[in-house]
Amino acid sequence: MRVSSLTIWSALVAALGGFLFGFDTAVISGTTSHLERVFQLSGAGLGVTVASALVGTILGSIGAGPSADRWGRKRVMIALAVLYLVSALGSAWAWNWGALLFFRWLGGLAVGASSVVAPMYIAEISPPESRGRLVAITQLNIVIGILAAFFSNYWIARQQFGESEWRWMFGVEAIPAGLFFLFLWSVPRSPRWLVARGWTEEAAKVLRRLGIGEDRVGTLIEEIRQSLQEEREALRVPLFQKAYLRPILLAIAIAAFNQLSGINAVLYYAPKIFEMAG
Repeated sequence: MRVSSLTIWSALVAALGGFLFGFDTAVISGTTSHLERVFQLSGAGLGVTVASALVGTILGSIGAGPSADRWGRKRVMIALAVLYLVSALGSAWAWNWGALLFFRWLGGLAVGASSVVAPMYIAEISPPESRGRLVAITQLNIVIGILAAFFSNYWIARQQFGESEWRWMFGVEAIPAGLFFLFLWSVPRSPRWLVARGWTEEAAKVLRRLGIGEDRVGTLIEEIRQSLQEEREALRVPLFQKAYLRPILLAIAIAAFNQLSGINAVLYYAPKIFEMAG
């Protein structure tokens, strides 16, 4: 089945949340030496500064699901774009260490929530035949965002902005964040969320805009209804039981080994690592 241009555009726009995820995560790597000097940070203080975003990430990922169910995927992504924008500008204009920690924490909230809501939205607007490929754009964009942050930091460092260099490194994130905010107004709401709210006619209109033929609209809405009913029934089943032990442990292991690989140390301290290596 041919994927409509609106579906592809909506997936690319939502995947900008993944780009900002990667950019926000890696951008601090170019500022660490400046932050140590400007705010007179010890090693522990620098660690707290870097980790401040991670605290927000935990809270953002936990709260993203309920928020998206209540207010809708699109509205939550718009709110995340605002958080990214405020975090970027606030970090750039931080007047003391506490302000920097707060604005980095806000960015962490957006990062954590983006990791949940962006792929969720893409999955819900995509036809089943193309869902995997379109959702994968978010993961690709995370890596592109990380790479873009390193190149951005490198370019800004070459401009010799002096003591304000670190502020430019943080502030440049406002550009993709602003584009994310503007582009989100052009994408439709999730048809699955609309059906869950009982707005079937609105969901049918969205499916038609996404290129679904009239003969399939009714079938898809019924499939969504059935899926939602199965989801509600599944919520009554206890998660922590012997039948689910293996998949739960595998999921935890994947997340744990991702962190234990040490990749975060490279992302956050790459310039320092290369500097120490000579």
